[in-house]
Amino acid sequence: MTDSLLFDEYEPTIGIECHVQLATKTKLFSRTDNDARGKQPNSVVNEIDYGLPGMLPVLNRHAVTLAIKAGAALGSTIAPISRFDRKHYFYPDLPKGYQISQLYQPIIGSGLVKVPLDDNETLSVRIHHAHLEEDAGKLTHYSDMSLVDLNRAGTPLIEIVSEPDIHGAREAKAYAQELYLLMTYAGVTLGDLYHGNMRFDVNISVAKKGAAKLGNRAEIKNLNSFKSIERVVEYEFKRQVELIKNNKEVTQETRGWDDDKQKTLSQRSKEDAQDYRYMPDPDIPPIILDEMMIEDVRATLPVLPPEYRARWASLQLDSSVIPALLASQTTAEIVLQVQDEAGDKIAKRIANWYASATSSDPAVPENQAKIDTARLIDLATMVEENKLNSTAAKDIFNELLQGNDNTPEAIAKEKNLLQVSDESIVIAIVENVLQDPSALKAIEDIKAGNDKAIGFLVGLVMKNSQGKANPALAQKLIRERL
Repeated sequence: MTDSLLFDEYEPTIGIECHVQLATKTKLFSRTDNDARGKQPNSVVNEIDYGLPGMLPVLNRHAVTLAIKAGAALGSTIAPISRFDRKHYFYPDLPKGYQISQLYQPIIGSGLVKVPLDDNETLSVRIHHAHLEEDAGKLTHYSDMSLVDLNRAGTPLIEIVSEPDIHGAREAKAYAQELYLLMTYAGVTLGDLYHGNMRFDVNISVAKKGAAKLGNRAEIKNLNSFKSIERVVEYEFKRQVELIKNNKEVTQETRGWDDDKQKTLSQRSKEDAQDYRYMPDPDIPPIILDEMMIEDVRATLPVLPPEYRARWASLQLDSSVIPALLASQTTAEIVLQVQDEAGDKIAKRIANWYASATSSDPAVPENQAKIDTARLIDLATMVEENKLNSTAAKDIFNELLQGNDNTPEAIAKEKNLLQVSDESIVIAIVENVLQDPSALKAIEDIKAGNDKAIGFLVGLVMKNSQGKANPALAQKLIRERL
């Protein structure tokens, strides 16, 4: 039996735990600065983060607010009462010897994330729960030593735990991307993947398709890119299938991803909950939320990606355009505002301009992307009224992106881009083109029934007019004369 047929017999089952660093000013239980980017190791730490004897934690209220927002963005229930527990384990990056987390009564309950896939299908991934917890520090390993940086210790996190509803590498990547959009749009996290604002643990097991019992799972820790999630699932699925078909056992364990070698490596055996000796934290009172507070926080949610997609359905955009627009929250807000103010036709044109600019330069800064909608609508209207051709309009749009404060019409005049729609002027250009020897073959082809050849003649008109002639008018006049 070939390898491909063997792989067709098996299916991966995947659950993802996503650690989201909350965008608070201070840490979860101390007044220390929560932004350690660019700071010296072990410089953003205080007595509580060090776990010194007698130091008592004080809960950050803003972290609770952001957790409620995260739960609302996930379509989850919010617990009126939640509590903190101690999760015991010792590592050099955890000074107390335990992590403050929520096992028994998490703040965020079950929810549902609908994940758009490339083929216009939607994957529904259930959220089991999400809980508040503090982050540990960071270990950096060298050949013969490990260095400890406690700047991250005490950083507020929510850990979003999915149900095992994912069954492929493409689906896993898409789910992680959707979580990223939901959390960043909601303002829950800064979303800086490089600095670990969101990290993903992928749990994957393999069994024969239709099997009643899942296989042993491996957990691959601390992934911080969508591409690595996809590659981890591809590699780990193949690794586990190879073990199974060779009658070897898949070990339940924690593994790491070596990006250079493009493979997972065993780190330690996978612990179960009892191994952590969970106990209620005696120093932190329960979080008690009334319904009014929860609803007040829900009301602060901005428009989220699923609503943008629903609103833009009437624009009939190409499948690649919507992800490009959603890559920038500022851009998404502008396109939606234009749609409300000027309708679908104008909004579609502007959406395509933004998507084109993003594809050519994915790093367009947010402050450059934000152009006032009145000038965008004026620019699109000039195209609709045949005052500009599409190429000139994109040129002016790029000028606006780069911070040009003039009106589109002023920029068009300055760059000599206004389209010539005066019939008497275009007639003269058309007459010259039709007398040009280079046009003779195209004229004969048109007369012989090859209508596509008219594009060549229109191109000559555009060239002779330095791109300013109205191409639709030029084509009309050519047809009249032929």
